Amino acid sequence: MRLTNLRRSTPFRLALSFALLFILTVVATGGIMYHLLRNGLNAQLDTALNDTFQVISSTYAPDDIEDLVTTLDSYANLKPADDGVYSLIDASGKKLAGNFKAPILPEGVFTVTSADLGLKGSTVYRLQGAKLGQNTLVVGRSFAQMDSMLRTVLVSLIWAAVLAVLAAVGGGIFLASRAQKRLDGVARTMLEVSNGQLESRIPLRNADDDLDHVFKQINDALVRLAGLVEGMRQVSADIAHELKTPLNRLRLTLEEARQAHGEQDDVARFLDEAHDECDQINATFEALLRISQIEAGARRLSFSLVGLGELLDLVEDVYTDVAQDNRQRLIVEPCRETYINGDRELLVQMVVNLVENAIAHCPPDTVINVSLRRDGPIAVITVADTGPGIPAPERDKVFRRLYRLDKSRTRPGSGLGLSLVKAIADLHGARIEIEDNSPGVKISVQLPAL
Repeated sequence: MRLTNLRRSTPFRLALSFALLFILTVVATGGIMYHLLRNGLNAQLDTALNDTFQVISSTYAPDDIEDLVTTLDSYANLKPADDGVYSLIDASGKKLAGNFKAPILPEGVFTVTSADLGLKGSTVYRLQGAKLGQNTLVVGRSFAQMDSMLRTVLVSLIWAAVLAVLAAVGGGIFLASRAQKRLDGVARTMLEVSNGQLESRIPLRNADDDLDHVFKQINDALVRLAGLVEGMRQVSADIAHELKTPLNRLRLTLEEARQAHGEQDDVARFLDEAHDECDQINATFEALLRISQIEAGARRLSFSLVGLGELLDLVEDVYTDVAQDNRQRLIVEPCRETYINGDRELLVQMVVNLVENAIAHCPPDTVINVSLRRDGPIAVITVADTGPGIPAPERDKVFRRLYRLDKSRTRPGSGLGLSLVKAIADLHGARIEIEDNSPGVKISVQLPAL
């Protein structure tokens, strides 16, 4: 699945939301741990500093400071100044022992830098100072070891956060892809059903999860839908077949009556009209049967390579004279050959119906223009006329079966011409658009080209 498509998928967005929540939780937890550890190390440093100060100061005696000086020098020589600082100064500010000369500092515990102590570098120290008689004792411990430990912990937390991000995003993409594949199966099945393949069903994983239960219910609904559609289709076909036989018998009877009373002009005229009505009824049922067969999708098995340019040339040859007889002009624009995969007979019928519809419903002097153009992967057949056109509110209705505009109800016809066009277009996966031609109407059929 492409990343752009994945970003738009609901499962990926949900997974990404949970991943973001997980990452924020990891970051918040790491921040709290770091803060608690830092406070704990600061407390330990203060405790160690105070213990060291107490040990050193316990060697002080008012009349003898030699032990204090020896102990302080031992501590100073034991560790470098970057790790700990020690200083004993007298009342005049003279250093008596230690590894640095402490400036005049207040008593208590406080934090200073190397610059504050006159030392090189940028080490930060925690100092404790107090008066021992006339002298001042200063003991300090650096934050270097604690900072090193905190850096190690911080780097560990950063790596943990990075791994958490990768795991969350990667896991989110993996889970979203799996969920999206199942949703794509639903979309594919719905598309197939909408294209007339009512036997299509959503694939199940038999995981007994909530999605499988929902998909099973959808499949059950599709089974019922297929049964209903097939039942309606069968009923329509049965009605057409059942009525076709008696109508044919009626036609034969009227033919015999017309011949038997041929000498009576009035009777013959009425019988001719009845004969024509029977033909019209038969044509209507033939169209209904044809639409039913097309919608069943059986004709899709006979699809082959069809040249649309050759098809329009055939229509031009047949209907140019028909349009002239009706005092109209049919123009088929020259076009390069374009091929599609389809049923040639039905495609001819589609274009013929559009042209016949324009000829039948347009007045004399109307220009009917038929064109073919290639628009990327789409082949567009357009039939435009300069007639009265179709009102905008009626354009979505003209493809209904047996639907006729009010101004056309007095003219011969069944109202199934454009319904047949729509059925053929749907069979070929085409789109139909009706636009205003100013004046007249322009009907475009967009077919997937090869």
